[in-house]
Amino acid sequence: MGMPSSQDNAGFWETTGAAKTFTHPIDPELLAEFVPRTARVLDYGCGYGRLTAELVAAGYCSVRGVDRSAALIARGRREHPELALMRWAGLPLPFVDRIFDAALLFAVLTCVPDDAGQRAIVGELARLVRPGGVLYVSDVPLQDDPFNRERYERFAARYGTYGVFEAEDGGVFRHHAPEWLRGLLGAAGFTVLRERRTVVPTLNGHTAERLQLMARREPAAAPDRPAAG
Repeated sequence: MGMPSSQDNAGFWETTGAAKTFTHPIDPELLAEFVPRTARVLDYGCGYGRLTAELVAAGYCSVRGVDRSAALIARGRREHPELALMRWAGLPLPFVDRIFDAALLFAVLTCVPDDAGQRAIVGELARLVRPGGVLYVSDVPLQDDPFNRERYERFAARYGTYGVFEAEDGGVFRHHAPEWLRGLLGAAGFTVLRERRTVVPTLNGHTAERLQLMARREPAAAPDRPAAG
């Protein structure tokens, strides 16, 4: 069995995953430092709108949540009818270039086990975030405890990537080498400004160290000017 695609994992989020209580918290201090309340913010992989709602409650006046799961967006519209939540299953997203000042990617890459799927998401956010805007990523790096090391090793041969594993409830997840996450952002034109690690609760009742990356979208390089002559 090869590496699963993002599409292979999509069914989980229409069934078992859609009933989960998401736990990955936002860091209000880090958010406030880099994202003013006037910012146009995209919460990509918003699930049922948990963080979208927190942003609106904190005074952010232009927040859009997007998720590929119809079941999660339906749940979000029931629980938070006041939010701007949209289901969009694929890429590209239906927004013009550079329309957002900031984007959130919270515990999303852990749900996308394949490299190509992750590159596509970060590349699309690079298109949508204006030069000088920021991408706030929070995800799960490789853990160093025996429980996680055992399951990384157990599933490495099946999925071809150390850090990909199957959870007890059938979801396929990925924990990342920090340098992979940094490289993913850099390749898409983001420069990491700040990193922060904390311990957070996980989807399935454990705890894990999480890595937060605040990255700025750099402007495209100016073309070389011909020498005067």
